[in-house]
Amino acid sequence: MKLFHRGNGIPNIFAILIIILLLLVFWFAFKDSFSSSIPSGGLLKVENSVKIKSDYDVIVVGTDPEGVAAAVSAARNNLSVLLVDGRNRAILGGLMTLGWLNSLDLNYSPEKTLLPGKHNFLNKGIFQEWYDKVEGTSFDVVTAANVFYELVEKEKNIDLLLGASEIKPQMEQSQVTGLLLKKKDGTALTVNAKAVIDATQDADIAADAGVPFTFGREDIGDPKTLMAVTLVFKIGNVTQTVWDSFSRHPNTGADSRSAWGFWEMWDYPSTNKERVRMRGLNIGRQIDDTILINALQIMGVDPLDPIQMQEAYEIGKNEIPKVVDYMKQNFKEFSQVELVDIAPELYVRESRHMVGEYRLKMTDVLENRDFWDRIAFGSYNVDIQSTSYSDRGAIMMNPIQYAIPFRSIVPQQIDGILVVGRSASFDSLPHGSARVIPVGMATGQAAGAAVKLSIDKKITFRQISKSTDEIQRLQEMLNEQGMVIKPYKIDQPDYTRHRAYRGLKAAVSLYLSVGGEQNKFDLDDNSNVKRFSNNLKRIVKIYSAHFQGDPDIIIENMENPEKVPLTLEFVKTMISSILVTESDISAHIDKETIAEIKDPNKLTNGDAYMIIADLIRSVTGVVFE
Repeated sequence: MKLFHRGNGIPNIFAILIIILLLLVFWFAFKDSFSSSIPSGGLLKVENSVKIKSDYDVIVVGTDPEGVAAAVSAARNNLSVLLVDGRNRAILGGLMTLGWLNSLDLNYSPEKTLLPGKHNFLNKGIFQEWYDKVEGTSFDVVTAANVFYELVEKEKNIDLLLGASEIKPQMEQSQVTGLLLKKKDGTALTVNAKAVIDATQDADIAADAGVPFTFGREDIGDPKTLMAVTLVFKIGNVTQTVWDSFSRHPNTGADSRSAWGFWEMWDYPSTNKERVRMRGLNIGRQIDDTILINALQIMGVDPLDPIQMQEAYEIGKNEIPKVVDYMKQNFKEFSQVELVDIAPELYVRESRHMVGEYRLKMTDVLENRDFWDRIAFGSYNVDIQSTSYSDRGAIMMNPIQYAIPFRSIVPQQIDGILVVGRSASFDSLPHGSARVIPVGMATGQAAGAAVKLSIDKKITFRQISKSTDEIQRLQEMLNEQGMVIKPYKIDQPDYTRHRAYRGLKAAVSLYLSVGGEQNKFDLDDNSNVKRFSNNLKRIVKIYSAHFQGDPDIIIENMENPEKVPLTLEFVKTMISSILVTESDISAHIDKETIAEIKDPNKLTNGDAYMIIADLIRSVTGVVFE
């Protein structure tokens, strides 16, 4: 039998389909290898629009990926758009292209694709459109910048203004009605708009407009604590042979674009241990035998203070040559590399957290919750980075899939503005997952479509956020733009069926328990006196109006308290030490909780968390749901 024809001369369509399928499988399996050899065409010059009009449908502030997605989305909905940036930037892409974060924290769908080498991402839409034009899991920053610019350049409804020296919200009572701008040459502009989308990294416009925020970990009693910032650096002479050697290093992995590991770098002897340290390496490949390394952590930096930001940059700049020398001397894989350059901008993970119509909680992520007003999805690890030299951070847990509500980009109190990206309405802990760029681009795309809906229906964003009909229409618009926004159902993890799950929800919400990538919360392991004292100290810090004192005083003369089993009677003694007013301890612990304790002389972590949940509910009224 011939391959392409049957006896009657008709093409064997099945054989052709099989060959096409094999070719597709081959392409997706080796796509990264092909794209890694694509030569760079050079950085495209970004041109400001010749004339900035006095009125637009929407102004998008910030040219980070979230801002590009918002502007493109709005333009594709036939809105007139001004995309403006107040930082001294000459290209688009912000954190990716100037902070050099060229390895992405991706959100994979639990629904696997049948094609080998093809990732099935949540959200899709403009992020997928951008991703399909770069090299892969890590990308060349010139490619990324050019693709961002091409996305904007193709939309004739977008005017672009980079380098504004001043950007302030124009207000009418509690409504944002546009921006007051100053161009680089000092020219003052008043630009009216029906809506503003704040896609700046720190939500600067929304904050100036009076939108409420918390800062750092203020929501869990620690406003001065923020995740470390990072200064990415570039090293060269990374030939294919050098790249291939990375995956042979113990406990280190690599694909054709990204590498991760070299955990020994945690032991790098910092020359400034109060401020800077190294962690394991996250390595992203460029297309010119260079790589970008995201691993240098700088602590104690307020991203809202330009002086502190400049100081942090100098600290990193001074340390990086020493880091590269150390790598060359201690790892044969890096023996021939050279330091090439340092990123123009710091990679900042955390600053403001907006108080929106809904604030994403750890329990939402813990339970892989869907929301009726879903506009995006997350699935990345809840990754809490270092806050000090002695704190290595933690992977709190690994969700399967959770939804981002539209209400989480709608601020309380102020109308006419939406906030997208890492400063949207997320509690500080789930922010460790929701802050990633693909989620931010999805919220940006949703914001652009929401402006169209708001204008057409003559309703506010707040009204949209309360209407099932309008949210359904918004979701339809997003799906028409290539996103995949639909309800889902997840088989809940085993920990949700544990007898102490109610306590675990409190413990995870307060950063008392972490499960790592395997969600191993050790609820049935024995607790100890020191651990419980640490838990109570955090409760005192978070709920200072209701609790006071230091429970460590009770155990200060105890030898090795971390080895002393926790008993129910000792729990009662320790709780008494932090109550503001004397009361019967039994009144603060549910009888059902006591009844479920198997051994009062050897409490488990689950027992301790249940007691903590009862105590907080009884004294403060807070319930973790």
